[in-house]
Amino acid sequence: MDQCVTVERELEKVLQKFAGYGQLCERSLEELIQYAGGLRREILQTENQDGDLSGTISLVMTQCCKRIKDTVQKLASDHKDIHSSVSRVGKAIDKNFDSDISSVGIDGCWQADSQRILNEVMVEHFFRQGMLDVAEELCQESGLSIDQSQKEPFVELNRILEALKVRVLRPALEWAVSNREMLMAQNSSLEFKLHRLYFISLLMGGTANQREALQYAKNFQPFALNHQKDIQVLMGSLVYLRQGIENSPYVHLLDANQWADICDIFTRDACALLGLSVESPLSVSFSAGCVALPALINIKAVIEQRQCTGVWNQKDELPIEVDLGKKCWYHSIFACPILRQQTTDNNPPMKLVCGHIISRDALNKMFNGSKLKCPYCPMEQSPGDAKQIFF
Repeated sequence: MDQCVTVERELEKVLQKFAGYGQLCERSLEELIQYAGGLRREILQTENQDGDLSGTISLVMTQCCKRIKDTVQKLASDHKDIHSSVSRVGKAIDKNFDSDISSVGIDGCWQADSQRILNEVMVEHFFRQGMLDVAEELCQESGLSIDQSQKEPFVELNRILEALKVRVLRPALEWAVSNREMLMAQNSSLEFKLHRLYFISLLMGGTANQREALQYAKNFQPFALNHQKDIQVLMGSLVYLRQGIENSPYVHLLDANQWADICDIFTRDACALLGLSVESPLSVSFSAGCVALPALINIKAVIEQRQCTGVWNQKDELPIEVDLGKKCWYHSIFACPILRQQTTDNNPPMKLVCGHIISRDALNKMFNGSKLKCPYCPMEQSPGDAKQIFF
């Protein structure tokens, strides 16, 4: 990330210079226009009947031309300096980012089946983003056949999200009501928060919407058990309709951030109902790759420099551990304490009778004949008694 910070610093310098240059141009040109306008009026007032200019006016005209020329040269020089700053951004990018990332690729990793999976992930990502035309074009070019039923949920979700972004709640409310049972099964508060937002929008209309707000409050009845305190706050705010909610102790109900929150809650719950992750798998993979790429490039260079052949030839593992941060922790990881390797589907963790856990490869290497002695306690046992465990 240090490389990104360095490039951003150079880019910030350029943007500041652009802003300063723009202000300087406007100020300098405005001064020239006023100066030239004043000189023109002075000439018209002192002009002789023969049309000849006096020596004083001629001298003033010469000074005016020189001032205009100096100003233009100064602006041109400053503009040239900005060009040099832009070039430094390019040099910073070349210096801090390795353009050749193909060295960390593994030959044969993108076979026919893997390429098909990648195309499917990309299509799903475009569906998530509402870029349906791009997804369909990719399907045609890659030969993928996507069923219409796979596309329809994304179309509906994007339609509802676009409505929420412009503060239109009706489509989201209709969707939540139609999926109420499934939402309640996963303890979702989406429908209540949508009704709450609609009620608040009525409150913002003042006393003119008082009757409608009281009538709409009946929608809170199914949620009284779990959201009693929130409902009491909403009903208490009705007392201040005449003076305005913005001038009352309930001004927090008008917080604009709750609209962004409702979009996030809707996305999370809708994805849960569809059996999808909240974040796009393509976005997560791309972000993880950006974090891991510098470390992989460095280790690849070390391997080539020391001529350590065969160190990195596995398609499903990396030569070093790369910390992607807690936001990329999705499942538990077990490393065998004997072989000091992470377990995989082909080498799963095995629980011994005594309760200690080792990998299957370690288990196969440690038993002699029909007996196995646990490496952590003196208990002897049969290798066949070990059971595979799942995290």
